[in-house]
Parts: sequence; C-alpha cells; structure tokens
Amino acid sequence: MSLTASEQRVLNSILEWEEKLYSYEPNDFMLTYDKYLERSFSMLPEEIQQQFFASLDNWLFHLHALIQGSQLQLDAKERILSAGRIYNPNIEKVEDLRLLTIDQLQYIAQQQISRHRIYSLAQGGLTGTGSAIMLGTDLPAMAVINLRAVQLIAMTYGFEVNTPYEMMNSLKVFHSALLPARLQPAIWEELKADLNSDEEERYFYEGKEDLTDVSWMNQPIQQVLKGLLILLLRKKSIQGIPFASMAIGAGANYVLTAKVTDFAHKYYQLKYLNGKGE
Repeated sequence: MSLTASEQRVLNSILEWEEKLYSYEPNDFMLTYDKYLERSFSMLPEEIQQQFFASLDNWLFHLHALIQGSQLQLDAKERILSAGRIYNPNIEKVEDLRLLTIDQLQYIAQQQISRHRIYSLAQGGLTGTGSAIMLGTDLPAMAVINLRAVQLIAMTYGFEVNTPYEMMNSLKVFHSALLPARLQPAIWEELKADLNSDEEERYFYEGKEDLTDVSWMNQPIQQVLKGLLILLLRKKSIQGIPFASMAIGAGANYVLTAKVTDFAHKYYQLKYLNGKGE
C-alpha cells in the first residue's frame, strides 16, 4: 500500500531525524567520560557486574508491569481511546487506533508528550529545592514518567503494551532512548531491522532479554551528578527560593524527557508507517 502525502511527510521527517542521529560526533570530553565510566565498572568483579545489571533489568521489568497495570495508566489509555473516537466512533480497542490517519495520531501523541514533559519540568523544579525526599525520589520518579510516556506513545499508535513482545519492545525503546548519542545509531538500526522482519503479529518475545549494561549507566549517573550540583547550589537563594538549583533540576529533567519522547515518537511513527506500507 502506498503512503499518503501526510504519511510521506512524516516519513521524510523521520529520515531527516535519522541523518542527524547518524552524523553525531562525540567530543573529546564525552569520549573520555565514557572511557572513565567503563573503566570504573570494569574494576568490579564480573559476577558483581552481572548481578547488578540483572537486578536493574528485573527492576525495569517490574516497574513496566506496575505502570502498565496501574489505574492511572488505565485511565490514560481510556482517554486516548476517547480522543480516537472523536475521529472514528468505531474505535473500541488500542489496535483500532491504527485506523486513524497519521495526522490524527500525531495530535493525540503530542498531547501525551507535552503532558509528560510538563511532569518532568515540575519534578525537576521540586527536586531543585534540595529537599532530601525529592532528591531521593528523583531517579525513580523520572524512570516512571519516561517509561509511562513510552507506553502511552506506543498505545496511541495502536500497539498494546500488555503482551510479552510489545512489553519488551517498549522497554528496548526506553533503553535505547537513554543511551549516549554515539551508541544510538547502531541500536536504531537494530530496532528498524526488527520492524522489517517477516513475522506476523507477535505475542511472545524470543530475542535477547538483557537490557542494561555499562553504557546505559551514563544517563542515571548524570542524574546523580545533577543532584550533587543541586545540593551545592541550593543555598544560593533569592528571598528563600533557590532559583538556580530549581532551574537546573527542571531544565535537566525536561531535556531528558524531550529526548526520550522524541526517540519513542519517531520509532512508533515508523512502526505505524511500516504496517501501512505492507
């Protein structure tokens, strides 16, 4: 099936985004930082490394399931379906959303993306106050916000995330979005290759289930460094309000969610278009 003018326009925007992704060249500082991070982890016994990343993977799997089954997420899913019914009253389940046009789906997806970027902005601002509770919960809160955003983007484009295959797929997208930019081209190609496989609708996942590794720790460590910077600046306040540290927290969290949602949106747009082109 040939693509419509709107679908071709979206595909062209994805191709332009890909070019920027492939043309990224890390600077010397980033290369040095990555090498230092890898060297630091390599000092740990291999068994401890395996246990650590296995535990982290397990935590992500359980977090995904917890979010997916929460009432908050079920309500968000119903709102997406209700928004879809404005354009097509015959929509009853998530898969039916693929009956909508790419422009209609983009509009619904952008609502979810904007909402979660605001959540991250607010979370970062509260963390920037230097409160011990907010600093301690910042990392898991950001994991919830961003993983939830990926799930909702997937559902918007008609892919239910409660099956083993789509659950693992959304986790891979979340994982890929958080990788350093220099590693994203290779993982993007892997995700695209999976889209182009000859298999029909899949239920069970049969690929590699390991997600996290040393390279993935780049982003969580940056979040920790952000927390340390907030602690250093929280006493520099105006009329008792630490504007500098709040701006750092809000800005860093917003940029992170923008990065994750942009990557996830491009992927699920491409997945939707791939199904249209079959």
